[in-house]
Amino acid sequence: MLPALPDGDERELESSEEGGGAGEERRPERHGCTYHGLYGYRRSAQQGAAAGDGSAGGAVAHTPSTEDFSLSLLDTNLPAEAETELRSFIAKRLTKGALFEGMGNVASVGLSIPEGKVGCYYCRFQQESLLEMATLESDINAPEYVVCFLGGSEKGLELFRLELDKYIQNLKINLDLEQKNLEACVSPYLRSWFEDAICPVQRVVQLFQDKLASLLHAALSYTPVEVKNADERTEKDISRFLAAASLQGLVQEGTMTSLCIAMTEEQHKSMVIDCSGPQPQLHNAGSNRFCEDWMQAFVNGAEGGNPFLFRQILENFKLKAIQDINNLKRFIRQAEMNHYALFKCYLFLKNCGSGDILLKIVKVEHAEMPEARNVVTVLEEFMRETSVA
Repeated sequence: MLPALPDGDERELESSEEGGGAGEERRPERHGCTYHGLYGYRRSAQQGAAAGDGSAGGAVAHTPSTEDFSLSLLDTNLPAEAETELRSFIAKRLTKGALFEGMGNVASVGLSIPEGKVGCYYCRFQQESLLEMATLESDINAPEYVVCFLGGSEKGLELFRLELDKYIQNLKINLDLEQKNLEACVSPYLRSWFEDAICPVQRVVQLFQDKLASLLHAALSYTPVEVKNADERTEKDISRFLAAASLQGLVQEGTMTSLCIAMTEEQHKSMVIDCSGPQPQLHNAGSNRFCEDWMQAFVNGAEGGNPFLFRQILENFKLKAIQDINNLKRFIRQAEMNHYALFKCYLFLKNCGSGDILLKIVKVEHAEMPEARNVVTVLEEFMRETSVA
């Protein structure tokens, strides 16, 4: 189910032009310097045995204390005093049992650094190779790690928690955390967390500028995108932007799959992005007024150059798209029995700025519902006649 959002009849027929202003109202957030910390985490044999006990009683009976584990610093760019404060913060979280393997958390932490209080993403993990090799006996003493990324605010980092989880997953799979490899590979990877996980959306906005509307349109409509003549980082940035701007996880999985298939069959051509020149050239690109309005919000935000602001605008963009989908679906249900509601559907599609995409989404979702499908067919005819006229 799509998340239901509050709305009123007075606003339903309005154009989505106001959506672009949603991002502009957010005050730019300064992220200052960024920091990281990597710790080795070892549980005592007693705690490891308790953790391996599958009984519920054992889990309730034992609460970890600082005597049950040790934290050893492996790598950081924090000043010594701030690192000690961060280690104390992590130790308290571990004592409370608040760190689960592979699941990142975000909090606000005050440290002895110029920024004072910063957002902190922290995650406990174990190397993938060790997870596969561990037996019941060796698992008790298998090394684990806690990584921390600090910068911006708690609210800002929360927007990127999934991206940071993926960043840690790559660390688990690809990097050797042995001491000999720490300085050569692991440290540079940790130092790059902000550029690699937080800044891709900002870099794409700055690269595409007024062509960003076509990229938003492709993400919203599930149009296949092919990138040519781009360096590895730019290609990854575009891919991450498209994933972040899509409605994946906000619409039913079956709907998304069917829409991808339908768009591929309908267009026969991907949108091609050629990055051989200083500005990307787009071929087979689409756009609509909704995406152009939101593109303007991104361009306006580019003056501040803040990655958290860009991500917030992107979340607002998706929120407005979901709201429009919900409104249209409700109108379609009403139009099955009410001709006036059918006219409201038409007006909404005409004014929202993204009628082309919304119709495709609801058409896929209502494919197995004869009455709703008939309404969608009539709306498609209305829209075609309007565009021809």
